[in-house]
Amino acid sequence: MSRTNTRSPQYSPEAGQNSESVLSHGLKQRHLSMIALGGVIGAGLFVGSGVGIAAAGPAIVLLFMGTGALVMLIMRMLGEMSAARPSTGSFSVHAEEEVGSWAGTTSGWMYWLMLCAGVAAEATAAGTIMHNWVSFIPAYGWVAIFMVFFCASNLTAVKNFGEFEFWFSAIKVTTIVAFLVLGVLGILGVFGDAPGTSHLTGHGGFFPTGVAGLAAGLLTTISGFAGLETVTIAAAESDNPSRNVARAVRTAVWRIAVFYIGSMAVVVTLVPWNDPKVATDGPYVTVLDTLGIPAAGTIMQIVVLVALLSAMNANIYGSSRMAYSLVSRGQGPRFLSKVTRGVPAAAVLASCVFGFAAVIAGIVWPTTVFAWLLNIAGCSVLVVWSIVCLTQLKMRRRLEREAPEQLSVRMWAFPYLTWLTFAAILGVFAVMAASPDGRQQLIGTAVVVAALAGAGHLKQRRDRDRRAAADS
Repeated sequence: MSRTNTRSPQYSPEAGQNSESVLSHGLKQRHLSMIALGGVIGAGLFVGSGVGIAAAGPAIVLLFMGTGALVMLIMRMLGEMSAARPSTGSFSVHAEEEVGSWAGTTSGWMYWLMLCAGVAAEATAAGTIMHNWVSFIPAYGWVAIFMVFFCASNLTAVKNFGEFEFWFSAIKVTTIVAFLVLGVLGILGVFGDAPGTSHLTGHGGFFPTGVAGLAAGLLTTISGFAGLETVTIAAAESDNPSRNVARAVRTAVWRIAVFYIGSMAVVVTLVPWNDPKVATDGPYVTVLDTLGIPAAGTIMQIVVLVALLSAMNANIYGSSRMAYSLVSRGQGPRFLSKVTRGVPAAAVLASCVFGFAAVIAGIVWPTTVFAWLLNIAGCSVLVVWSIVCLTQLKMRRRLEREAPEQLSVRMWAFPYLTWLTFAAILGVFAVMAASPDGRQQLIGTAVVVAALAGAGHLKQRRDRDRRAAADS
């Protein structure tokens, strides 16, 4: 079977040759750069990282170094593939071409599910913050307002999404930089006595909770990086996809290290890891309070709200584009492929409706349906990353044979680091299997993956039979 018969039409970025050409190209380089940063700076860093610190202690710095390295390698693989073959479906399209329809279907719909569940979780948290400020509107009322607003903005033009993300991310980046500067000054003793290493070696030592704490913290740190892949999806709607995604990925890689690892190092140096406020109020608020920064809690609540709204906006965008790409390739209901003024309107609406339905499930069935959905979503990113590794292994070898000039971004130390990354992901699955909660997540995820992979395999067989009939 020749590759010309099996190659997905979405691989071709040229206008007029594929279904993606009907989408607009309103994103600029500055949008993509901020989308890449916004994908890694969210409420998970500002608030959720406190749970990881409470679980692992000062060793959280090592966990973020490890997971940050893992994410940088994944992003390098995605950058290599997306720069060579820009596509709205990103890794899902590449997986379908290189591995098979089952891989494209599984990675695409798992990612869509993860993003939609994220929309629900972020909308719920943002609604709670706003209700605390404006109590006469119930939390679910604020959720509805946010959902309608971002759904409408995503329905108008892709440049609106890009502008929102640009300014949202600018606020988050400014906050991180200011926090790091204040933190370093605090470590040097500008705001009082210098803490030295007292918080790093005291309170039980650098590894106060042992292996169990590291395992619990590992899952928390990984979930904080989910969503960074959206930049490779957005690149297909930029003015120069190959060049822009390459630049965005390169800048995102080192900023991950600075923002995440630097922030965690500042936190565990300045405050005791077992301070209850680290988990309840968040590590950033706790540090700023310790340094005596006025209105630290209010400032960080505003930043967290911005981070939540930014994540909502990005997840609605990413989920709608992934759904559009999937159905355009015959891997979903065709009505979702409707495009209006360069925007996949039906896919945007479907993603928002599913996200709002998940919010309702969180109100009506918080410990059953919603908990199950979040568990599946939390494990989805690992499934996607494992398929990315397998896809990049095959695609890199093929491009080296057929079109080496398209490799403007190259995975480091190929194929050794790709295999090492894949092994690390399998190691995370093993860590999850060692705990009861992790096993429940794995079982639920395995059921969904099996269903999606089965559906993709059936499509793959039908396509093969159809081509065989046509050739005969």
